[in-house]
Amino acid sequence: QLQVVESGGGLVQPGGSLRLSCAASGFSKDYATIGWFRQAPGKGREGISCINNSGTIIIYSDSVKGRFTISRDNAKNTVVLHMDSLKPEDTGTYYCAGRLGPGCSRDAGLYVAWGQGTEVTVSS
Repeated sequence: QLQVVESGGGLVQPGGSLRLSCAASGFSKDYATIGWFRQAPGKGREGISCINNSGTIIIYSDSVKGRFTISRDNAKNTVVLHMDSLKPEDTGTYYCAGRLGPGCSRDAGLYVAWGQGTEVTVSS
């Protein structure tokens, strides 16, 4: 059974950087496609980035494009979301999610495994 666990997050000043990690386990053959989602207080869940199982397809939402970078190390079964130039509107709970198969999507409904979430607060 596919499982994912996030780590990282915390409090950072505007303009600062943070690094989130997602560790995936429970799959036998193929590596999992990993998506990152976030939910700001009082708002719906937003898909912000995805990297497919081979790392050959990467997508970002317009809200984070140019500031966030997703990468994966399949030897360690880990996906990292590096966040630069953080803004107060980036504040929220960040989730990683996994799905089997090569497709990459920001549609939360396509993911079968979710982490517990990690808090990111951007404030001075």
